[in-house]
Amino acid sequence: MTELTVPTWTGDDLSDAEFAAITKCLRDRRQFDLEQYKDRCVRRRIAKRLRLAQVTDFSAYLSRLDTDLDELDALLATISIHVSQFFRNPDTFRILEQSILPDLCRRARAAGRSRLTLWSAGCASGEEPYSLAMLVDDLGDADLDIRVLATDISEPILESARTGAFDATRLREVPVQAIDKYFRVDNDRYQLIDRIRDRVEFRRHNIVTDTLYPAADLILCRNVLIYFTRSEQERILSRFAEVMQENGALVLGRSETMIGRIRSCFHSEFPVERIYRRTAQPAATTGL
Repeated sequence: MTELTVPTWTGDDLSDAEFAAITKCLRDRRQFDLEQYKDRCVRRRIAKRLRLAQVTDFSAYLSRLDTDLDELDALLATISIHVSQFFRNPDTFRILEQSILPDLCRRARAAGRSRLTLWSAGCASGEEPYSLAMLVDDLGDADLDIRVLATDISEPILESARTGAFDATRLREVPVQAIDKYFRVDNDRYQLIDRIRDRVEFRRHNIVTDTLYPAADLILCRNVLIYFTRSEQERILSRFAEVMQENGALVLGRSETMIGRIRSCFHSEFPVERIYRRTAQPAATTGL
């Protein structure tokens, strides 16, 4: 019997017709539009899923996507997921802990507000929002209701994040005292305690297609914009500006920068860490 050879899919050998078929499937079935993403990056991620699924016949794979919702979600997760770990880029979280969060709390009190929202946009498997929740817990600001909102486009990824269980490799930047305080070891996995899990609300949200953005005092959107075209990056940033409190903080990835006219809506407070403040100037989004 001849052994079936599985193609070694790459982004470059995915034809325009195959790419268009995947694009249409995800747009129709999951309201996820690939047209705003950088083409080569998306092609590589599609090819990765084709290899993992051991696809030998692309037409048969398209038919499978019509009925196999698990595979459809696996494809979406492969395209959209970004690698994360707790306290990734520790200097960023140190600034959040020592400067940004205390200042946001002071401003909220001065304005007579009792609630703050910290939004992790593109939260992947949950390490970033849970890191924020630990910082909030350490603040000890009992007079304020500080909510951590975590969003992603993949429901399976969100379901995994809600469990609060992680491999040790994800905790490399977590101080030992924080591990002892906030985690319990369970079958070689590290389980977050309920107090931290309960601080985070996970919600499906697509920053490209969803028209409503949640109001927030702090937005972390790190290593997400790099996958979008420049025009889409500017549109997303303008939406962030619209829903942020004045002097709210925005944190981007270290390889991401402000572009276009949206720069007038923010000033850079910690340039190396890509931490920006929302200025008093209204966000001028018309025509962006």
